[in-house]
Amino acid sequence: MIWLTQVARALGLQEAFATAHAVLDDLTPGTPEAVVRTGLERGRVIRSSGRPDEARSFFEAAARTARAAGLDALAVDALHMVALVVQDEHRLDANHAALDLARSSTQPAARDWDASILNNIGMVHADAGNWDQALAAFEEALDARERIGDDRRTRVARWMVAWALRNLGRRAEALEIQQRLKAEHEALGTSDEYVDEEIALLAD
Repeated sequence: MIWLTQVARALGLQEAFATAHAVLDDLTPGTPEAVVRTGLERGRVIRSSGRPDEARSFFEAAARTARAAGLDALAVDALHMVALVVQDEHRLDANHAALDLARSSTQPAARDWDASILNNIGMVHADAGNWDQALAAFEEALDARERIGDDRRTRVARWMVAWALRNLGRRAEALEIQQRLKAEHEALGTSDEYVDEEIALLAD
């Protein structure tokens, strides 16, 4: 049954909202994990359809159920979704609540959420124009990505650090990082338009 919640998630990403809801409507969750995943995906579909305020209650309920059942990774996931739907002035607090749970957990899958949440914290600061704080969060996110060991996402985290450096006027440092990223992509036979865009901006 749990796999059907992921079907609903995929349908939501494709904006097939009615079909996604129909899949979730047909489920009869039994275990706590199934209850949490059903609530999470219901909330995600509702958020994707443009109703973030309505989605929030599903994420909060999923977080409570997951924490009570010791499902830390799902609890962090739910809290990170709460942080995406709260009002702007509460985004930092909501993200830090998710980060605190990730860092306090003994479960690796929960702890590894720290990278994504730190990136989100950096974006909140960036949106507010607080680039020093954004850089600090992005650097922490990069450390987390390096710990986790996902090369692709680590490159993205390095790009975020360079982006913050450029916005702080530290252009030489930013350019060095972006040029290293471009060299890595060339060695892999890949490319990244965002890296190229930043290099163009920094070369002016």
